[in-house]
This record gives sequence, structure tokens and C-alpha cells, in this order.
Amino acid sequence: MRRRLVISYLLLMVLVLMALETPLAATLATRETDRVRADRLADATRFASLAGPALRGGTPGPLDNELRSYDELYGIGAAVVDRERRTVVASESWQPARGTREALATALSGQQASGPESVWPWVDGPIVVAVPINDGGEVLGAVVTATPAAAVRRTVTTWWLLLAGMGLLAVLACVLTAFGLAGWVLRPVTELDAVTHEIAEGDGGARVQHRLGPPELRRLAASFNHMADAVSDVLDRQRAFVAHASHQLRNPLTALRLRVEELGPSLTDPQGRAEHQLALEETDRLALVLDALLTLARAERRENQRVTVDAAAVAASRVAAWQPLARHRSVALRLTAAESPAYARTVPTAIDQALDALIDNAVKFSGAGGEVTVSVRHGDGGVALEVRDTGPGMTSSQLGQATERFWRAPEVQNVDGAGLGLTIVAVLVDASDGRLTMRRGEPRGLVAGLWFPADPPAALPAPRVAAELPDPAAGPEETLVG
Repeated sequence: MRRRLVISYLLLMVLVLMALETPLAATLATRETDRVRADRLADATRFASLAGPALRGGTPGPLDNELRSYDELYGIGAAVVDRERRTVVASESWQPARGTREALATALSGQQASGPESVWPWVDGPIVVAVPINDGGEVLGAVVTATPAAAVRRTVTTWWLLLAGMGLLAVLACVLTAFGLAGWVLRPVTELDAVTHEIAEGDGGARVQHRLGPPELRRLAASFNHMADAVSDVLDRQRAFVAHASHQLRNPLTALRLRVEELGPSLTDPQGRAEHQLALEETDRLALVLDALLTLARAERRENQRVTVDAAAVAASRVAAWQPLARHRSVALRLTAAESPAYARTVPTAIDQALDALIDNAVKFSGAGGEVTVSVRHGDGGVALEVRDTGPGMTSSQLGQATERFWRAPEVQNVDGAGLGLTIVAVLVDASDGRLTMRRGEPRGLVAGLWFPADPPAALPAPRVAAELPDPAAGPEETLVG
């Protein structure tokens, strides 16, 4: 945009300079030519006044000496011709030049002649002047001079170079002014573009300075800031509503569950006890949904704060925390990580909550006898984590919908869950400038990958060691060296 504005200003300046300097250059060439022609006409007229005796008596008289001195002094050839165009007297350097014939014809008809009209730097040829010799109204002959035009061409060229230099200075000044003007005009647009990207990346407090640029763009900047404030306020109100609603519903839900539990001992009918158990399960399910909504609201209310965490240590702690549930469901939960720390820059608790959601899903859907492997490694300029399970996996269309809120695959509708786990993971990863990928495992299962930017002082990865976390109820630790 800046370049287009500068080019348009420069093109306009060049057109103006051409419109002004082209006629001026032609005028300067014509003026210099007219000055020389006027001098030559005056000289030729004086020679014509002395040429009468030479033409009537056939003797040169003083005219021969005049032409010789004139030629020696100015280097201008001159000649006197009669009506039959025979040369009567001529200087030593006289040579008929281009245009002499036409000038003589005009002079012998009784009129003065001179040419060319203007001397141009790229055109050779002398300035030819012819004056008739009159005697009592009768034309006896003509005086013709041929002036070398080199000096005139040099003068015209000098004037033109001066004009060109002035034009270049004007163009340079125009370019500098155009860059300054374009910068002044586009500065609000550039800042608007930068602030738009900042807001898109999560900085809801970014605003445009509305005191820069022309009035129209200042009004645009003020309108944009007003719009951003309104959108930010709406989002804050929405998140606050979700958080407050979820929190406020927890108390009556807890009280409702306690009351339902107290009804249990008074139920003697088997069918009533079954309905009582279903009611308790539904309250637990509702509590799970409220907890997920609270987590999602907190994750979305971020200010892009970054902390440095050891992804390997976090993964080890989360795997250890999920080991009891994995053993209860007969699922083998393993961790594969490098011996050295794997430092990553994320929003607070991003890796913890993301691994909790992914390990929960993996253990839940792997089933008895399944395996879940959590790995941590350095890769692609950051830290990559992967949760691989041996469950049923997802189809390609399901993978595209997996991070939508409250979405659940049709075949797992009867499995506990709120449909917000992967949504929370996606929000946390996006807030950390990371990546979430999901693909089908081979030969079965699901592979969920996380990538977070590495912290600058992160150490290079050490040789990888795969280890199954110790089971307190099991025997000695088993270590697999990869």
C-alpha cells in the first residue's frame, strides 16, 4: 500500500514536471536560436549595404576585407551572390550548407530568411541567414551567412541539464515527501492491522491509537476501539455468566444429591432403589458437566500469561495420578520420556489439564486389557507429548468434530462424560501457541499429540528411556531401554 501511494505521487509529480519543463525547454532553445539569428541578420544587413558597388561595378571593394575579417574574428562563413546565384564575394570558410538554397530563394524574392527555427542538441547543421541586396527597389542579389551551431547547442544542452537537475531534485523531494505522507496516512492502518492480529491471538486489551493520521482514519481507529471494547465486554460477560452459573448451580446440586442419598435407606422396593441409583448417577453427571464448564471458562479467560514448565515431570506426575484408575480398569498405563527435563512455555496448568483430559479418555475407551502410552520428546523446535491408546479410535469425520463443545460419538453416548474434555484441551493448547493433533492409531486406537513451544534455555534431549511407572502393589520396577 505504501509503495502504491508513493508510486502514484511520483507519477503525478513526473507528469507535472513534464508538463512544465517540456515547454520551458523548447522555449529556451528557441530563445537562444532567435538571439543568434538576430545577430546574424544584423551583420548580414550591414554587409548588404556594402554589397551594392560590388554587384553594380563587379569590383569587391571593401566588402572582401569585411567578409575576411568577419570570418577570422567569428568563424562565420559569408558570401554575396547575384540574381543568378553566382558567388561574387565569399570568405575563406564559406561552404554552402543545408538550407542555403531555400534561404537564397527567399532572399532573392526580396524577403529576409533564416533557419532553423530552433537549434536542438541532437540536430547538426549551421544557422543560415540570407538578406536581399536592394537598389532602388530592385533586388540585385543576396548576402548569406552560415553560423556554426555548436555553441548554441552547448548552451541549450546546459539549460536542459539544469532543468533536468532541478527536476531530479524535485522528484527526490517528492519521493521523500511521499514517503512521509504515505507513512502518516497509513500509520493508523498499519497499527490497526497489528492490533487486529494481536486481538486474534488472544490479547483482548490491545487497542489502536486514535490520534494518528488523517481525520477519517482517526475516526476509524476510534470506532474500531469502541467495537473492540464492546466485543470484549460481551465475551467477558459470557464467560462470567458461564463461570457464575456453573458455580451457583454447584450448591443446589450438592444439596440435591445429599437429599437423594438420604432417601436411599427408606426405599425398600427394588425398582425404587434402581431409580434412586439412576438419580444419583444423573446428579454426578450434572456435576461433571458443571466442573467442565468451569474449567472451560477459566481456560478461555486468559491473558496470554506464560510460564515455564518441565513437560516430562508434569507427564510423570499425571501418569502416576491416573495409575490407580488404570489398574482398576485393567489398563496398562506407561510413560516414555527423556531423562533430561523438557521445558516448555505454556499458560498455567495447560499441560496438566490437557494430559488429564487425554489420559482420562484413553483409559476410559481402551477397555480391560488395553494399553495407554504417554510419551514426551523434543521435536520441531519445541516439546511434543503424545497419548496413544488401543481403544476403538475415531473415524475421519469424528476426528473433525472431536473438539466441538458437548459433541460425543454416537456409539459412546452411554459412557460417562460431558463432551468438553477435548474442547478444553484445544483452548489450552491454542492459548499456549501450541498444536493439538489427533489421528487413528495402527492397527487401532487413537493417537493424540500435543506440541508446545520450547523455553529458550531448554536442554538438548538425552537418550530416551521408556519406563513403566512402578505399581505399589506389583513387584520390582520394569525398565525398557529403547
